[in-house]
Amino acid sequence: MNLPAHQMTMTVLMTPDMANFAGNVHGGAILKLLDQVAYACGARYAGCYVVTLSVDQVMFRQPIHVGELVTFLASVNYTGNSSMEIGIKVIAEDIRTQAVRHANSCFFTMVAVDEERHPVSVPPLRPFSPDEKRRYDAAIARKELRRELERRYVALHAGSAAGEEAGKP
Repeated sequence: MNLPAHQMTMTVLMTPDMANFAGNVHGGAILKLLDQVAYACGARYAGCYVVTLSVDQVMFRQPIHVGELVTFLASVNYTGNSSMEIGIKVIAEDIRTQAVRHANSCFFTMVAVDEERHPVSVPPLRPFSPDEKRRYDAAIARKELRRELERRYVALHAGSAAGEEAGKP
């Protein structure tokens, strides 16, 4: 299957070494695979090394079981100057029954970097299909939410730091 440069898919068999104490696939194992998929999608699109800046909205909707095939559907949803939002949808499939379900979704912000790990520009994403335009618009809204959360975080910690300073003898 030939996908555009801004999309990729990866399928992995869930094995017993990935299980948690409940017998399901450990969330950390899924997070590691998600990071690998985000890296591969971002690096393929940018044509260079990329690093993870943030992970948003990781939703473990349903448990994933040992023995299932898990497919990661990744897409560059938005590009900034050096950053990209990579959306990933996780589909779990019971091999025996062929039952398929949406198990997880999340969004990674990846930054393209050069050999010295300095940010470098990425090609601008031009959304064409209705799905690409919807993802692009939603990514812009998430970017604004991240900025607002960062502003609130800074304000909250600036206020608590000032309070700590005021309380000093």
